[in-house]
Amino acid sequence: MNIFRLTGDLSHLAAIIILLMKIWKSRSCAGISGKSQILFAIVFTTRYLDLLTSFISLYNTCMKMIYIGCAYATVYLIYVKFRATYDGNHDSFRVEFLVVPVGGLAVLINHDFSLLEILWTFSIYLESVAILPQLFMISKTGEAETITTHYLFCLGLYR
Repeated sequence: MNIFRLTGDLSHLAAIIILLMKIWKSRSCAGISGKSQILFAIVFTTRYLDLLTSFISLYNTCMKMIYIGCAYATVYLIYVKFRATYDGNHDSFRVEFLVVPVGGLAVLINHDFSLLEILWTFSIYLESVAILPQLFMISKTGEAETITTHYLFCLGLYR
């Protein structure tokens, strides 16, 4: 554990909390890309499968579980709870153009040819492009709410 890891974790957590609060308080998911949130849920699920095989620390385990839980909570809020406010017409990025090449790249270029390592590598590659549907949606609508830009800023700061 070092200051950079802690700062990154807190920035990432702030981004997630900002997004969840925006959706919950406004009772709307307008301006949020559901496709980006599904990609982030896939990222955290595939990255943190090691929760089932190894224990590093309580902090590490809790943060991983929070990231996974919040990712699925966001997807639930967008596609179930506040589905009526979701703008599927503007969230039209074709995610298969991201997932398929990233999957192929993870199989070809990884540290160790094992299932967990390939999935971890897949998550690293996918996370680098998972925000593209959100950016595409913003460019398509031509506007972004202040709170959405705060979310994007914290997410960028985390990376």
